[in-house]
Amino acid sequence: MEATYLPAPHHILRLAVSSLNDVFSTLKTYTGPESAKARSNAEFEIYTQTGFVPRSPLRRLPVSFDFWERALERAHKDISLGEDDTDAAVSKRVSSEKWRENIRKGPLLSIQSLVGDMRKLQRAHMVLAWLVQFYVHSIPPSSSKSAIVVPRTLAIPLVTVSKILGIAPILTYADTVLWNVAPKDPDYPISAENMTFQHLFSGTDDEEAFYTTSAAVELRGAEILQIIEEYHRLPNLTEVTTVAKIANDLRRVATIIAEISDIVQSVRAQCDPHVFYWAIRPWYKGADADGPDSPGWVYEGVENTKSLDLSGPSAGQTPVMHGLDIWLDIDHKLKQRRAPAPSEDNKRADHGFMERMRRYMPGTHQEYLRYVESSPRPIRDLARQVPALREPYNTAVAALKKMRDAHIRIACLYVVTMSKSTPASRKGCPMIAMMERMKKEESSSTKAPVRGTGGNELSTLLKAGRDATQRAMIN
Repeated sequence: MEATYLPAPHHILRLAVSSLNDVFSTLKTYTGPESAKARSNAEFEIYTQTGFVPRSPLRRLPVSFDFWERALERAHKDISLGEDDTDAAVSKRVSSEKWRENIRKGPLLSIQSLVGDMRKLQRAHMVLAWLVQFYVHSIPPSSSKSAIVVPRTLAIPLVTVSKILGIAPILTYADTVLWNVAPKDPDYPISAENMTFQHLFSGTDDEEAFYTTSAAVELRGAEILQIIEEYHRLPNLTEVTTVAKIANDLRRVATIIAEISDIVQSVRAQCDPHVFYWAIRPWYKGADADGPDSPGWVYEGVENTKSLDLSGPSAGQTPVMHGLDIWLDIDHKLKQRRAPAPSEDNKRADHGFMERMRRYMPGTHQEYLRYVESSPRPIRDLARQVPALREPYNTAVAALKKMRDAHIRIACLYVVTMSKSTPASRKGCPMIAMMERMKKEESSSTKAPVRGTGGNELSTLLKAGRDATQRAMIN
């Protein structure tokens, strides 16, 4: 048997010194800037412990806005989903129409007294956006292809508030998650163990679990935002200690991403896919949810409604994942020539989706993303020039790619697979109904793509995002 010899101590020391010299040599030739003008996360309403989630959400608007608040309270009791034809839902058709009539005949409230108070403006946007969704989706389906008219009592103040906040005038991720979450025990701050949600469309535990998963991702991602802030504050990038910190931070980011992936997958234990698809998801649909053939919505009293961003809420609107993508330089637009070359499906995907989703975020969060995007010290460029950073950078990217693989599986389970099912309460056994529908689809010459709530082709979009992440790896 051949003996194995360890190098002598002086040889080990020589190797270590040689490696350090390589690092020093690389740092001396690094062409990036020595420093960057750093801004504090607090400037963008980003909090150390909760990230993009406000620490103290407002529970109710002032009494002068009780018409909106009471309408939202009644909606939870009087309204049912218009496309739901169960006996329980049909029994609420009359009360639903009375509720909508009350909205149409209600007062047109001025939001002037809210200007200057961020929490009140956020609450106003959330309440109005939820009212719009309740109004639109409580209307039973019609053979008419005419646009749905959103009453001026909701449309005008919602558009006005949205312009001030710099956010789309429709229900967004911020309305369902960021501004909807509140501490279960008000004596303690919001945390993964201490959160509840003020409003639900379906009133189900499944819906609350869905929001809880999303909020938990935001809270866990708060540490990533701190790491990005620290990176921008580093005095220079030519010190070995700086490189060591960046490497450790990248490995830490990879660990956090893996934990976020576990959080995303945990939704399966709490939120039933069938309940999500048929009882929760329909409430999220925006004006273009059915793609190019959508009849659209008209905001009464608002000029150029067609120019408004009126897609529904989407996980693509989560600011923490956008920030991470930008920091790691994930090229969703396919502007960079990276390997492997994009597939035909990648090329066919909506390359502007991620940027368009930014318009559904609060203006301060959009500003943060622009700030990270404009950084004069891109971390991928640094990792390409400093060999010691390539492995930790690739580890972070690999973790993000793995998370997107998991997200695709979740989306397929909750949307793609469920799109072939039928509500059990309406049509009997769901498995039999699914088989009948699949047989019908197989015999059809044309198949409509499964779309997200924002009208995008879901599977193609998610796979394109996953593949763009893979292409960021440094070879």
